[in-house]
Amino acid sequence: MRLSDKVVLITGGSKGLGRATAFLFAREGASVVITGRNEETLKETADAAAQEGLKLTWIAGDVSNEDDCRRTVESTIAEHSRIDVLFNNAGVLYAGTTWETAPDVWDHTMAVNVRGTWLMSRETIPHMIERGTGAIINNSSVLGLKACPGAAAYNTSKGAISQLTRSTALELAGTGVRVNAICPGTIVTPMVAEIFAAAPDPAAAEEFFLSQHPIGRFGTEDEVARACLVLAEDGLDFMTGSMLSVDGGWGAR
Repeated sequence: MRLSDKVVLITGGSKGLGRATAFLFAREGASVVITGRNEETLKETADAAAQEGLKLTWIAGDVSNEDDCRRTVESTIAEHSRIDVLFNNAGVLYAGTTWETAPDVWDHTMAVNVRGTWLMSRETIPHMIERGTGAIINNSSVLGLKACPGAAAYNTSKGAISQLTRSTALELAGTGVRVNAICPGTIVTPMVAEIFAAAPDPAAAEEFFLSQHPIGRFGTEDEVARACLVLAEDGLDFMTGSMLSVDGGWGAR
């Protein structure tokens, strides 16, 4: 098992990429704690894992709330004595150009995607520094490296996560704590399905995004989870501040 005896904390862990990563990490021997805002969804995910013989612990909380982040980290450490891997996965995506995006949508996107990643890292890093080891994985995006029209808030938030990843990696260089990001392309998740469904022409929206991937298809949650596994396991101490693209070739264009 590639994550035997590791303690992993995953935000947005009850569905989509977070859920797939939680299941994979648990199969690889990790003790996994998932967090999210919806207690019912968290419990459903933990129950589904139990049916596979896996154990997921859950803590309800909002990553944009400082007190919730502190409580989540402290509760995880109290239960498991440490956090070896933090996967900052929680995120939201709303369509809209720069001039069409409402202020409350902009603020919510930044609060969850950027503030949430920063707050969870801020609470976890001192514990990792004290132990002299740890891995932080931030969920950025191919749109954190290049822009796509019609997703101004999301583009901006993911660009900020990429830069936060680089900044934190430099600050922690030499401490034993690694910080990297995954940059997925379009992945088949409930969130992406909702975005397509909300478009004026869902079929055209799906066709446009499909055309951005030279490989000719969308990615799967499991493919991204396996990329996270690479960043989480031991043996890559020399890899920090990197953006690991899982995008079907989109970023290579």
